[in-house]
Order: sequence, then C-alpha cells, then structure tokens
Amino acid sequence: MADEDDRSPEEQFQELLRQLFGADGMDPAQLQQLQGMGIDPAMMAQMMQQMQSAFTSSDGSISWDVAERQALHIANQSDLGVGSGDRADLDQAFSLATLWLGEATTISDLSEQPRVITRGAWVEATMPVWRELAEPVATSIADALTATLAEQAPEEMQGMLQGAGRMMRSVGGSLFATQLGQVVGRLSMEVVSGGDVGLPVMPAGVAGILPQNFADFGQGLEIPEDQLALYVATRELAHARLFRHARWLRLDVIAQVTEFARGIHVDTGRLEELAESFDPSQPEELQRLLESGALLPERSEQQTAALTRLENLLALIEGWVDVVTADATARLPSAVRVAEVVRRRRAVGGPAEKALGSLVGLELRPRRMREAAAMWRAVTDAVGVAARDALWDYPDLLPGSEDIDDPSALIERLAARARGEEPARDAFDEALEQLLAEETGDEGPQGPTPV
Repeated sequence: MADEDDRSPEEQFQELLRQLFGADGMDPAQLQQLQGMGIDPAMMAQMMQQMQSAFTSSDGSISWDVAERQALHIANQSDLGVGSGDRADLDQAFSLATLWLGEATTISDLSEQPRVITRGAWVEATMPVWRELAEPVATSIADALTATLAEQAPEEMQGMLQGAGRMMRSVGGSLFATQLGQVVGRLSMEVVSGGDVGLPVMPAGVAGILPQNFADFGQGLEIPEDQLALYVATRELAHARLFRHARWLRLDVIAQVTEFARGIHVDTGRLEELAESFDPSQPEELQRLLESGALLPERSEQQTAALTRLENLLALIEGWVDVVTADATARLPSAVRVAEVVRRRRAVGGPAEKALGSLVGLELRPRRMREAAAMWRAVTDAVGVAARDALWDYPDLLPGSEDIDDPSALIERLAARARGEEPARDAFDEALEQLLAEETGDEGPQGPTPV
C-alpha cells in the first residue's frame, strides 16, 4: 500500500471528504443512532452509497438515479397497490367522463387508455420532468458549493483543491438530487391525478389517477364517491386532452419553467455560514436548509418577469380545464361542491408541494386561475365551444394577460372573425407591414390592406 504522503493532492482531498461525510459506511451503532433521531437508516444508507459514487466520479456529472431511488423508496413504503374494485370503479368513471367531455369540448379524445396507477408508477412516469425542472438549480448549488469551499479553505489546502472541482460538483449535485427524491416521494402520497400539480409531468397524452390518494382526498368531504370519481376523472381527461391537442403547449410550459430556473443563483453568504457550522452528525440541518429555500436569494427582475409569464400560462390552462370540467359535469348534483374543493386544494397545495416550491424556487400555484376561468366562460358564452377551443391551435392565438384582465377585445375579435369580417388592425400589424415594405423597397401601403 502506498504511503499517505505519496498520494496526490486530489486523493488526499477525497479521503478528507470521505471522513467528513462518513462515505466509507456506517456501523450498526451509528444506524441505531439515526433511528433515534427519526431518520430512516435505509434512506441514509442509499444517500451514503450515492456519495461514494460521487467521490469516484471523474466527469463531475450529477447522477439523477439517486433522486428516483429515493422517491421510489418513500412511495413504495406506503403503496398499497391498486385493487380490482378500485380499478373497475375508476375505469367506469373514465368511460363516462369521456362521453361527457365530447359535449363540452371539440378537442379530441386521447389515443391511450387512462391509467389507474400506483404511487411508485407515478414517480417513474414523472421523474424525467422533475429532473428537467430541477437540473438548473442543482447545477447552481453544486457550482456554489465548489466555489465556497475553495474560498474558505486555508492556503495550505489550495493544492489539494486543484483538480477536485469536478468531484465537488458531483457531491453538491448528489446532495440536491437526494433531497429532490425525498420531496417527489412525499409528493407521490399527495397527488390525486397526473395533472394535479398543474405542470405536464405525465407523458404527453397520458391521463392517470392514483386510487390510494383519491381515497384519502375524499375522506371527510361527505360527497358520494362515485360523483367525486367522475369529477376527478373528467378534470384529468380534460387536462391530458389539452396537452395532447396543443403539442406546443407542453414544450412552452417546460421552457418557461427552465428559463426561470436558470436565473437562480445560490446565496453564497448563507452557504459559507453553513460550511463553517455544518455538523456531519446532523444531516437534517442541510435537509432543512434545502427544503426551506434559504439558499436561494430573492428573485431578480428577469425572474419575476419570467414567473409572471408562467403564471399567466398556467392560469389559462387551469381556467380552461375548470370551465370544460364544469360544463361536462353539469349533471352531477355535487359538481359545484367538488369544484370548490378542488379549487381550494389547488390554491393552497400540500406540504410536499410547498417543499418542492422552496427547493426549486418556483411557486406552482397560478394566482390568476379564477380570473382566467371567468375569461374562458365569457368567451364560451359569446362565441361558442369551437371558437374557444381553436385558440389553443397555435401559440400566437392564445389570449394574453390583458385578455384575462378584460376579455371584451378578445371576444370582439372572435365575433368579427365568425361574421367573416377582417380583424381590426393593431400596432403589430402596422409595424409588420412597415417592415415588409422596407425589405421590398416599397413606400408602404396606399390604403387599408387586409392582413
């Protein structure tokens, strides 16, 4: 065995971190101590195994497998599976909901059968999207951890830190991935359906309900279970239909979320305080800081603008789903009561969803959902279902923030189009025509020209 002094600075630094994080393993006494602290030893063992992988990683990449393993560990612990009775009841609700939606929207049915899924299956289906949303934040945290430790290290250790940057990025990213997995695992115990969190986390064109969570959702509501199931199934199908029809919509939502997330920077001052006071025997401190969002500073102006655009888009989606679901379930005696319960639940969110918002710095609750629903209702009453649903055909047709505030101008444009009239020219039309005229060398229009 080589003498310790013969090891390279990077090897010495790796050994130091192994000792700091206990990555060489835990003895039974340490595992018992974790149980006494309320920490799951199996979960901690998985985290330590991932940390060991991070120490040996040569490219500095983040292994997202740990997030899925953590989430599945939590989801499967309490997963009771899907009973035949649950499956039959929800399949029947989906079938009737499909018929009713045919009268409430012109957007076509799904090509795949709706699914009745377990908590673990929901984790596996949605994890690719959670990774895409969280990766910019994880990278920021990993980079900040590397820079902070380099700044805090004594001068005599700077040689050890040289060449260890990739390893530290992997360690920091692994810590974040572990925490993301825990949050998504807990979220799997809250969500009732695929579209429950407002984002398109399920595969495109796929609808699903988690019967175990649906049963928990219905407790204490004093609403007949068959009516509740029919309402939830209708809402889930409407959400999935919309994203299947407007294929650009899913990409637009994800792009806006990632644009927001790329602007996130870690509070290095808070991270320096953590590095100075961190106690490896109390890993829950790091968990609390990550979940609380304490490492993420206040939003920049660019992030605030991106968040406003995202909130408007999510509100348009949820508002449309609300209106379509209300029309489709008008026959249900308890439809209004269930709708209000769902709206309150969407507005408040559960503990895991709040933790996810703190973790990635993004609040998923669309604040303007009621205003957007009122706009969609006004449009439906004025021009009908077909003209309303056609607004989802192309991104440039979608109503804007000003339309949510006051839909009268939008309704007038749609009504004029229905009468075969040319729409009124606006500033954009004038600017576009002027640009085209300059490119062709014309002096501009001699009179009103239809666009």
